[in-house]
Amino acid sequence: MTLQTIQSTAQLGAAIRQRRREAGLTLVLAAHACGVSVKFLQALETGKPTVQFDKALGVARHFGLTLQIV
Repeated sequence: MTLQTIQSTAQLGAAIRQRRREAGLTLVLAAHACGVSVKFLQALETGKPTVQFDKALGVARHFGLTLQIV
């Protein structure tokens, strides 16, 4: 596993988008699987800074991404 330092919402969104695409999921299918709206997932993937953090963490977790404080 490669550690990646995320320093912006854009980087978090890009990481989530990459995992979603690797999983072969469309925005619609991924949003449904994560329990969020397509609009929310799209905003998250494009780095919108005001997305709900709890939902963002849930989506990241769904795609095997973890948050680590060091």
